[in-house]
Amino acid sequence: MAYNVRYRESELPLSFLRWIPTVVGFPLGGLLAIQVASTTDGPGWAALAGLIAGAVIGTAQWLALRPRVSPLWIPVTAAGMALGLALAALVTGGATDLGSLALLGAIAGAVVGGAQAALLRTWAWPLVVGASWAAGWVVSALVIVDEQRGFATFGLSGAALVTVATGLALRGLLGRRPARAEAVAA
Repeated sequence: MAYNVRYRESELPLSFLRWIPTVVGFPLGGLLAIQVASTTDGPGWAALAGLIAGAVIGTAQWLALRPRVSPLWIPVTAAGMALGLALAALVTGGATDLGSLALLGAIAGAVVGGAQAALLRTWAWPLVVGASWAAGWVVSALVIVDEQRGFATFGLSGAALVTVATGLALRGLLGRRPARAEAVAA
């Protein structure tokens, strides 16, 4: 199966219905991760939380993006999230104040976006993901009452914002699909 095919805007696999699992993937991944590990318990535990949450998020995103990206999206996202949360835990010291959560989102998002950028073949992606994840944490921090638990991901409110922001960015970054005759010729 060929990946990285260009789509007509109307054929992008980013319809609202296909993108819904991504909104749910963030809080679900975070819920599963917090059962095992916390970002406040040090970089090793943050990496484990990231691996768990990243696998769930990567699966949800892959469901929305297929056939545009290969199934490698799932382990790449999980590895990026593990590395990103470990690095963020080092930088923030596991702090959970608003600024630290925004920084955690920016760092983890940029690392995840960097890992995914290789599959998307667009190097603007780490900036998009880093900025949207920082914003997602700010939004969620305003409604989460127990952020000191060290969640690996933001909640549903942040996930909705991130999903809309990254979905719109992907529509712009992925381009158009070649006409059928061009695709066959390629």
